Amino acid sequence: QVQVVESGGGLVQAGGSLRLSCKAFGNTFGITSFGWYRQAPGKTLDLVADVNMYGRTNYSDSMEGRFTVSRANAKDMVYLQMSSLQPEDTAVYYCNVKIDWGRSNYWGSGTQVTVSS
Repeated sequence: QVQVVESGGGLVQAGGSLRLSCKAFGNTFGITSFGWYRQAPGKTLDLVADVNMYGRTNYSDSMEGRFTVSRANAKDMVYLQMSSLQPEDTAVYYCNVKIDWGRSNYWGSGTQVTVSS
């Protein structure tokens, strides 16, 4: 089993920045990728960005350039640096951990990001 814990959410004004962190605990052998997803009220869960064990990153088109995902393999951690935040970025942000390229998936409980106008 893998436990996933996110941190770093909060309230920020439009144009501001936040850095989210995610750490995996437990049987972390075999982690092949980390991903960040978000869900705004009344909307679907959408991919923000992910990074695999080789460091290859993938971003949602609307977030590339403003958000940066990075991984600290030795620490089983991943970060999401968010800049130029806008009210439409308000959502609960979830960290996803994939074992063996998705054979198993684990999710954190989410961290709230609120951007005020």
